[in-house]
Amino acid sequence: MEAKGSAYTQDGTVDLRGRPVLASKTGKWRACAFLVGYEAFERMAFYGVASNLVNYLTTQLHQDTISSVRDVNNWSGSVWITPILGAYIADTYMGRFWTFTVSLLVYVMGMVLLTAVVSLKSLKPSCTNEFCNKATASQISFFYLSLYIIAIGAGGTKPTISTFGADQFDDFNPHEKELKVSFFNWWMFSSFLGALLATLGLVYIQDNLGWGLGYGIPTVALLLSVFIFYSGTPIYRHKVRKSKNPATDLIRVPIAAFKNRKLQLPNNPSELHEFELQHYTSSGKRQVQHTPIFRFLDKAAIIKDASEDVSRPPCTVTQVEGAKLVLGMILIWVVTLVPNTIWAQINTLFVKQGTTLDRSLSPTFKIPAASLGSFVTLSMLLSVPMYDRYFVPFMRRRTGNSRGITLLQRLGIGFVIQVIATAAAYVVEVRRMHVIRENHIVGAKEIVPMSIFWLLPQYVLLGIADVFNAIGLLEFFYDQSPEDMQSLGTTFFTSGVGVGNFMNSFLVTMVDKVTRRDGGKSWIGNNLNESHLDYYYGFLLVISTLNLVAFLWASSKYIYKKEVTEAKEVVYHHQTEGKVVIDRSPLGLQV
Repeated sequence: MEAKGSAYTQDGTVDLRGRPVLASKTGKWRACAFLVGYEAFERMAFYGVASNLVNYLTTQLHQDTISSVRDVNNWSGSVWITPILGAYIADTYMGRFWTFTVSLLVYVMGMVLLTAVVSLKSLKPSCTNEFCNKATASQISFFYLSLYIIAIGAGGTKPTISTFGADQFDDFNPHEKELKVSFFNWWMFSSFLGALLATLGLVYIQDNLGWGLGYGIPTVALLLSVFIFYSGTPIYRHKVRKSKNPATDLIRVPIAAFKNRKLQLPNNPSELHEFELQHYTSSGKRQVQHTPIFRFLDKAAIIKDASEDVSRPPCTVTQVEGAKLVLGMILIWVVTLVPNTIWAQINTLFVKQGTTLDRSLSPTFKIPAASLGSFVTLSMLLSVPMYDRYFVPFMRRRTGNSRGITLLQRLGIGFVIQVIATAAAYVVEVRRMHVIRENHIVGAKEIVPMSIFWLLPQYVLLGIADVFNAIGLLEFFYDQSPEDMQSLGTTFFTSGVGVGNFMNSFLVTMVDKVTRRDGGKSWIGNNLNESHLDYYYGFLLVISTLNLVAFLWASSKYIYKKEVTEAKEVVYHHQTEGKVVIDRSPLGLQV
């Protein structure tokens, strides 16, 4: 009987019909292979739209630079913000699999509509003798309708698919938990691979063979990704929701703490309200150990005297710690916004900057400006295996940490590299402005006699930085989220990217207005050869450096989640002494 029970997963995962699943026949990398395949083709579809969108807006819809950058940022921001709603629906109502399924249908519908919009002549501005009319209100409406349908669909797929992949590994099985350490690295590797296909191939097709074909191919890729994902359905593991509405604790804890604000906290945290470990073991939940941060929230777990109103029991320490975790993650999230603003330059100003440079590889071939983004992806693809296969084992031997370095140390390294990348972008733009002055270039369409490959350092450095901070952020917010809120937790990552795009949209708009004041020249005008993009990059360098200092402070205050669980094998063998497993990861970023 024990042998049979031990064959099932120990974390309580089930199949699509709600039946316990066998550990040997489900999950792990066998299941994740389908998810990784899906991610590669889906990212190809997404970046097939996003990478060159700013050029479509300026060359096909004839928008000015500021409007096109702002609209790309607003759309990208929406793509990364909508996962908050998708994750809430997944964690509270539908679960990850079904939320993903419904959202994927919406996503596909948006891609099909977008392909139709850019293919049909009636939905595009007409041109006569190189003179093009501005897009009509209906043409603009159809185009943006399709884009925002994609954003809504992505809102349900983004927060669920990566967490669904992480669910395929049993945290109570030491071997599977070790395998899970590499999951997010290889998950992002597949994402980078899809992005590379888009920036190398699709961008060229869009610029040279037509936008209909350039958007039709990623639409087919998305349909292929759907087939790949559902092929793995028989071996997927599904986590059972253990709370009806886990987000209610985030409201209940601060309210209870406020009501108890006049009560005295006990000197010993063990006197606060908490269930016995056996309660968590039997319910399949995990007990979270008390931490000393945000002590005002501990008042929510004060046990009242018998004479007081006890109609509602106090919050448990585990519930309070869940609220503390979210507050701590918010603190880290705030200092990721500026780095995400820097990342927003890749598909906007970096592309426009590249269009002014010499892009000739031969007398008959010019590299599309947006294709330089492929070097971000290439540097990622090369760096991920090196990080996972060499850096992590090397650091693991030196630190004893299963990840090699702590999650926040990983982020810190990425942010430092990103500051260096911003400095490189500033230096290259200063050089470009110098060449412009030397050659007396004034026309908006005049090509600066300077190779586009001068931009390579900023692209490559941002790619390497992303191996540390993008993957690190996704893993950090998944790992540190309360147990029942891991889909919602990963939206800290997606929403940070979204807000970063909105911040860039706000910054370019305000910088344009302020620098135009009193007849001045805009730093980011339609004619980049007469603008001062170097000033804007210098501004980004200053705020990213200040933000790095803020990150070092915030990470020094952060305390990692400490879960206490009774080992499942102890329960199965009915041994009398329980085994406690505590995560003793180093606290904060060590500087």
